[in-house]
Amino acid sequence: MTATTCLPLVRDEAWLPVEEAAQVGRVRRAATALAERLGFSPTRTAEIGLAATEISTNLYKHARQGVVVVRSLRGLRDAAVEIVAVDRGPGIGDLALAWEDGQSTTGTLGVGLGAVARLATSCSMTSRLDVGTALVARFELLRDREPEWGQESAAGITRPINGEDVCGDAYAVCRRADRLTLMMCDGSGHGPLAAAASDAAVRLFRDLPPLPPDQVVARLHAELRGTRGGAVAVADIDLVDRTVRYCGLGNIAAAVLADGRKQGMISVPGVAGHQARTIRAYDYQLPDKAVVVMHSDGLTERWGADQVSDLVLDPPVLIATTLLRDAGVRNDDACVLVARPA
Repeated sequence: MTATTCLPLVRDEAWLPVEEAAQVGRVRRAATALAERLGFSPTRTAEIGLAATEISTNLYKHARQGVVVVRSLRGLRDAAVEIVAVDRGPGIGDLALAWEDGQSTTGTLGVGLGAVARLATSCSMTSRLDVGTALVARFELLRDREPEWGQESAAGITRPINGEDVCGDAYAVCRRADRLTLMMCDGSGHGPLAAAASDAAVRLFRDLPPLPPDQVVARLHAELRGTRGGAVAVADIDLVDRTVRYCGLGNIAAAVLADGRKQGMISVPGVAGHQARTIRAYDYQLPDKAVVVMHSDGLTERWGADQVSDLVLDPPVLIATTLLRDAGVRNDDACVLVARPA
């Protein structure tokens, strides 16, 4: 049997707005505190603090409605700090030029993004003029060591409802040589009890052997009894046959994006752990260069393929972050999971 590898557990530790100069220091402190908790050396922690300062200063000076997300990644061997920045600013017309030292639109030295790229293990950015920019920078324990999980073909992002510190939505991704399997759970309600249900779904999913999506959802339904329960969905992507088998229970939305079109995938009514009259999987074609998107109801379903069609070559985390910025609603927990199968 082909070995199954679960991608690192990702936790969005803090969503921090950057609209005032004083908020730059808050981002730096959050990033360095996380690095210390993960066991980074003082030197590496200081490098992460410098990068966090550069990223958030850039948001404060150039952007509107800028936000930084400080994230932890934990694998079996490695840990990483990831910083995601997103804004509704003027956008950047020449991304290659923006990475060069000396480029600035405010009369400063303009060394920020170049310094971030040198300090990070990996760094990517996407931007649309008059819409905004999104950036992700990952920092491994050792800058030059290849991480155990390599380059992800799927990634997600979560955001708690206003007033809560934890998000009740969660996701996980496992891969084999010929398959990529995505799972999302939207815990019922908000706060710690919703998060406990979705965390239980993540643990079970990561421990299960390879099973068809409807069997995985049935197992999740059984195991979530005694918790708040929630909506759950599993998408099993066959990388050889280029198909997706999808099973959703409750209000998880999913779609295949390809050739400028958005094909929705079907979820049936129910609440995992409480009510499931029918658990059924559906099959969909996966064209070349297609992207698979899953999201909780913290996003409106009224977004179109045109909002993502020019992002399909970007890292999945930037696609997810941009979609959350453009379609997210703040009166609910939100989760977006994106797969870009190669």
